[in-house]
Amino acid sequence: MTDRITDGAQDNRAQPGTDPWTAEAPPGVRRIDLLSLLPLVSIVALLGLVVALVWLINRSDVERVRTKLATDALWVEQTLRFQLSVDEDMLVRLAQEGLGGTAPDLLETRARLHIAANPEVLSVIWYDAAGATVHAVPGRGAPADRSLVGLLQGARVVSTRPVYGQISGDTVTFAMRPSDDGGVVTVTIALPLLLERHIPWWIAEQYSVQLLAADGSTLAERASRPPAPGTQAHLISFDPPLRGTVLRIAPYAPSAAFANTLILVAIAGLAGFSILALFALYRNANRRRQAEARLQGEIAFRRSMEDSLTVGLRAKDHAGRILYVNSAFCNLVGWPAGVLIGHAPPMPYWAPDQMEETLARQQALARGGARPQSFESRFRHRDGREIEVQVYEAPLIDAKGVHRGWMGSVIDITEAKAAARRARAQDENLARTGRLVTLGEMASSLAHELNQPLSAIASYAAGGLNLMQQGRGDPALLTGALEKMQVQARRAGQIIRGIQSFVKKHEPRFAAVALEDVVQETLGFIAADARENRVQLEADLAPVAPVQADRILLEQVLINLIRNGIEAMPQTRRHGDQLTVTLRPAEAGGAVIEVADQGVGIAPEVDGHLFDAFTSTKAEGMGMGLNICRSIVELHRGQLTHRPRPGGGTIFTVSLPAPDDPQEGAAA
Repeated sequence: MTDRITDGAQDNRAQPGTDPWTAEAPPGVRRIDLLSLLPLVSIVALLGLVVALVWLINRSDVERVRTKLATDALWVEQTLRFQLSVDEDMLVRLAQEGLGGTAPDLLETRARLHIAANPEVLSVIWYDAAGATVHAVPGRGAPADRSLVGLLQGARVVSTRPVYGQISGDTVTFAMRPSDDGGVVTVTIALPLLLERHIPWWIAEQYSVQLLAADGSTLAERASRPPAPGTQAHLISFDPPLRGTVLRIAPYAPSAAFANTLILVAIAGLAGFSILALFALYRNANRRRQAEARLQGEIAFRRSMEDSLTVGLRAKDHAGRILYVNSAFCNLVGWPAGVLIGHAPPMPYWAPDQMEETLARQQALARGGARPQSFESRFRHRDGREIEVQVYEAPLIDAKGVHRGWMGSVIDITEAKAAARRARAQDENLARTGRLVTLGEMASSLAHELNQPLSAIASYAAGGLNLMQQGRGDPALLTGALEKMQVQARRAGQIIRGIQSFVKKHEPRFAAVALEDVVQETLGFIAADARENRVQLEADLAPVAPVQADRILLEQVLINLIRNGIEAMPQTRRHGDQLTVTLRPAEAGGAVIEVADQGVGIAPEVDGHLFDAFTSTKAEGMGMGLNICRSIVELHRGQLTHRPRPGGGTIFTVSLPAPDDPQEGAAA
């Protein structure tokens, strides 16, 4: 994460001569990467070579398998024909020996020996001219072809070789007439036993040997399992000796051609899969190239946005080492990115007089955990000028959710602070102007208040002077007059000093203030104005803890609110003639001052923006009094609100918070 941010910070500007935003090809234009097609061409060529090789091998194997099958089929045919010839020779020999006068018992013995050696011979039967059985081996004989016997006896022809009859079931009989006396000798062969006994096992393990009739039915079969479907078979006519029969030999396993076809199909499938895989890889690579192009464009766009920002961006790790800065930050402090990136604290743009405070803030930032923080600070530009900044620190979290450092947004608030100071000075001037306006409006009442002690002083001075001129300068009389003059002079001086402090321009000075004294002094200051307007001032003061406030500003707020209440109670429309100032503790600490009049109330069309500048309910008013009051109360971190008074009138509420340090209020 750190390396990635560092790399991005060291190269926080696009390279000259490149335009990453247009890295992708224009719409409708496809660029073909020939190098990416090379694996596909290689696989296609390899597939062609493999197909040709398999075709050649398949062709050779087909010929070899066909030749071997034909050879084995001929061998099986010759073996079966040889065995039948052996049985035929046995019949001929028995017939000739019978003509030579060999004893019947000896002929039967020889026949039994041949049957024992050749189990496919089921029986040997001798017939006389009448067709009756003379001898039979084995004892009861076996079914024979009577039609063949009758045919030979009726021919009256002596045969030198056996004659085969029709196949009956799975047996066949061949016979011969050795002499013209009409006697016939027959031999019955079991075709299944013929195949079973005289086809060797190694042939039976490779082929299925079947003897088929003319209609395709199976007469006999020698097979260990059914032949595989679709395999080629070799057919050999077995007529003669067996009329209408065919010898069929078929392999069990698929032919080599089929195996090679399977290999070819497997190779083709593998090649097709490889082509599809290459195509998928090509598409994936193409998408990755497009994604990289989009990423480059987005990075360039992000860099462009960061460079166009007026907010300075600075990333740092937990040790305070700078990982990244944007151009706005470089312009803010006057140092290039190459100098700042990788720089560890203290930084060259830190104000020297705030070095320890800045280091302490860095440590507090690390102890605060991964949560956003904000603070004001002061930087020094490379040219030496001071810069006031607002810093917003946010946790720098990587893709795995690990807190790697801090991302700071730095805003130059030098002009904003200067504007705030100018606005504050303007507000102070406006407040002083408001006090002067208030004082002007109260001038007649103040003149009346001053006139009373001054008149009294003049009267006492004239009386004392008359006594002295008449020669009656009694010290007791003069002392009393002088003391009364002193009291009236002190009273006039207090009024004048109050006016001076009220209108004097000064910076807000916050100190522990007893609100009871502020309210009492304000009521005394405005009492003459209330009497002139026939309004009774009432005070309901509960004990409250002192608050941190500027006494003169609070007096200005109360004078404005009380005078507004007095003016809101014209004699023709008032609900009463009493204005009440209430002081009580707040539930959450602090104090609440309420000014309740019995006037006409606030009109609905003015209620929503009563505290806005230039809003007034008086025809001759400037609309700045309540706006100034709200600004003063907010300066004290309080609130100024209003609500209708039950029975008619309005209640203005000033809520002031408790001191941050409880000992400050207790000290007062």
